Amino acid sequence: MSRISPCLWFDGEAEEAAKFYVSLLPDSRIEMIQNNIVDGPAGKAGTVLVVEFTLAGQRFLALNGGTRFEYTHAISFKIDCADQAEVDRLWDALSANGGSVEQCGWLKDRFGVSWQIVPTALLQYLGGSDPAGARRAMQAMLGMVKLDIEGLRKAYEGKSAA
Repeated sequence: MSRISPCLWFDGEAEEAAKFYVSLLPDSRIEMIQNNIVDGPAGKAGTVLVVEFTLAGQRFLALNGGTRFEYTHAISFKIDCADQAEVDRLWDALSANGGSVEQCGWLKDRFGVSWQIVPTALLQYLGGSDPAGARRAMQAMLGMVKLDIEGLRKAYEGKSAA
């Protein structure tokens, strides 16, 4: 059966990035590291060329392709978080050491990869049976950087954030 797996392009950071990512989520591991067999654009013979890894059950490939290309928001990875503690832990880890935070639960990690750190509760508030509550939750989300489950709940219920 054919399978699709994302390939992330790095400039010498493939192994570091893969090890970092697998340290964050359960059901994650390094599957294989392949070194360059000759000197080339991707590096000297003996240096890491590709890293195959599994991240939360999804296979990935990290490639040291040579010249760095910047990632865009057109491709991002969304992590569904069970609770605020998980949102906080992943947000802090992925935005650390040169990462940058953005609006509505988006961030870029230190490698430039875009992530969406989203509590699963978000869908219950944005898609709830109360249309006015859903609008209030959406407005609250649009004003957040890191998503806050309690703030979303209060907005949905029409309660003051204070």
